[in-house]
Amino acid sequence: MTKRAIFPGTFDPFTNGHLDIVRKGLDLFDEIVIAIGVNALKKTMFDLETRKRWIEECFSTEPKVKVDSYSGLTINYCDQIDARFILRGLRTIADFEYEKQIAMVNSDLNPSIQSIFVLSEQKYTAVSSTVIRDLIVHGGDYTQYLPDAVKVEQARP
Repeated sequence: MTKRAIFPGTFDPFTNGHLDIVRKGLDLFDEIVIAIGVNALKKTMFDLETRKRWIEECFSTEPKVKVDSYSGLTINYCDQIDARFILRGLRTIADFEYEKQIAMVNSDLNPSIQSIFVLSEQKYTAVSSTVIRDLIVHGGDYTQYLPDAVKVEQARP
């Protein structure tokens, strides 16, 4: 049986921290589906197709990584694609508390799906997509926090 995990998020934009978590996950799983969550109530800076293209470029030479999008509950999406693991990155204690709550509810909804937490590299702990969006909007240097494939200049609001 294939050990398939999903790595869910909005990835607005996809960062070096996200890249780090997926690379670490490749040692653990046969396949990782980077699952871009679509929530009509959540305003994103970059459209879905742009985010998907960036992520596909980041992993263009890695056959174990797929990119998809979904809406609704993450746990239901896992069932739809037969994923038994949810890969999540942790930067801080606050991330752990938040992710633990979600993992516990997911376990109540479907105990056969396990949440796996991976620690980010220390150099990524202070950087989130929110911080990067703020840098973009206010003209700060954000390039060191993004993979080369993420060409924000073209999508800048």
